[in-house]
This record gives sequence, structure tokens and C-alpha cells, in this order.
Amino acid sequence: MSILVNKVSKYYGEQKALDKVSFSIQKGEIVGFLGPNGAGKSTLMKILTGYLQPSSGEATVNGYPLTEDMLQAQRSTGYLPEHNSLYTDMYVREYLEFNALIYKVPKSRIEEVILQTGLLPEANKKIEQLSKGYRQRVGLATALLHNPDVLILDEPTTGLDPNQLVEIRELIKKIGKEKTIFLSTHIMREVEALCERVIIINHGKIVADKRLEELRDEQVQIIEVEFDYRIEEVALNRLPHLMNLRNTGGFVYELYFDTEKDMRPTVFDFAHDNGLKTLQLNRKNKNLENLFSELTLKK
Repeated sequence: MSILVNKVSKYYGEQKALDKVSFSIQKGEIVGFLGPNGAGKSTLMKILTGYLQPSSGEATVNGYPLTEDMLQAQRSTGYLPEHNSLYTDMYVREYLEFNALIYKVPKSRIEEVILQTGLLPEANKKIEQLSKGYRQRVGLATALLHNPDVLILDEPTTGLDPNQLVEIRELIKKIGKEKTIFLSTHIMREVEALCERVIIINHGKIVADKRLEELRDEQVQIIEVEFDYRIEEVALNRLPHLMNLRNTGGFVYELYFDTEKDMRPTVFDFAHDNGLKTLQLNRKNKNLENLFSELTLKK
């Protein structure tokens, strides 16, 4: 088992950031970690990397309990934080040499990660001269220097342009053939492109931990409806089989139903009974973004 999290809770004063979170990740998996802002993603990643201690529960990385053998766990983990702090006045190769001394790895390893992360064309430049995409490559190269078995990546593609995003995504996919990768992101397409499994957290609790195809196969129907004027959500909540809803702008609503029955006639009749006109009424295809909304919105 590469990562094992068992009933981990974390409090900041009276605020509960994590509430008895449990999951495990097998060696060689690339797992996406999703959740709204403030859901607890970064807190959990900091616990797994030893930067924070849990208030209760335990976490194990590569068989090393973080409360008992944190240094060994850290030695087998590579971490790219959300805000990739680099010494921008240093040259790329110089910066990696500096980190290699800290990790006590041979200089030959520096050249290996430079090639592995595609940094060779930029290796003799100062970090301040690099694009955001290449700075992320430097961060990944640093995380890989000590050849860890586990990579924890917190928002690895934040702020990248579309071309840089594709490059970093392909790099992560390549690295994932040899490593266990646990990554958080807000980009749903990234998870669909990289991961076979997703863990979704909301208000500090795990609300889904499934393979992507299992999530897509769940019995959830999404109806998009536009009325001619706004209606109170308390009225919409009276619709049968309704799980969640959200206003996506103006008088347009996404309605999430837990049934195989086509709910469009029911929504149409509801509009008629409430003196509303339906300007559009569509059944939407499920994708990860829909599922994320369904699981993180409260009815």
C-alpha cells in the first residue's frame, strides 16, 4: 500500500478542516483529489508530507506511519506544493545541484531528472527567465531528485496556458508509469485525462471514492431548464427524486435526479402548475464536472 489514511481529522482551533477521512492508494495508481475551495485538500496533502500533524487518526506512506517514522516517509515522497517556491536567481542546474546536496543524491541523478522532465534546453538558464510551465518542470524535477515512490502534487497545473498544461499533463502521465501519484486539481478535464480513480472531498469529508467509469455509470439524471422568470429553490425542492440543484445563471437551473425515469415531462408539468414557461428543457450528458457539482452541492 503506497498511501493509507485512517480516520484522519484536523482542527484549526474550533474549525474542523478534516472529519475522519479514510482511504488507501495502491502502488502505481494516479488518483485525482477533488473538492471545492476550503474542502480540506491542501490540509490533507500537508499531513501526508509531514508538514502538518493530524488532530486524530493516522496516515502511512510506503508503510511508514507519519507519527512514528516521518523522516522515512518523507524520504520516499516527492512533493510539489500549490505555490511552487523556487530560488529564481539561481540557474536551473545550479538549483537542482543545491537540492541534490540536501537529498544526498549523486550528481548523475541531476542529469537523469533534467532529461526526464524535459529541462535540458533550459538547464543553463536562470529560473527567473523561465515560463510558468518550465518552472513547474523545475518543481517536478526537484520532487523527483531522490527517486521517491510516491508523488504528491497540489494543483500542479495552476496558471498554465493551454500548451503548457498539455506538456505538464503528458509529463505527469509519463512519470505515473513508474510512481504512485496523488494530485489535487480544479480542472476536471485534467482528472479525466490523467486519472482512473477520483476521490472527492466536501466540508472535510470524503463524499466519493470511485473509479471514473463507476461514477459515470451511477443512476443520476441531469436536466437543464430555463424558466421565463426566477423561482424560489424551496419550490424546486418539491420535485420528486430531486437530489441537488444549482442556478447556473439568470433563470437557468441544473436539476439532479436520482432515477432512470425521464424527468423532463415532470419538470414541464411543474412549470405549468406554477405559472412558468420553459424556454429550454434538456437532458444533459454526464461528465465529471456534473458529478462534482452533484456531490458537492447541498439540496
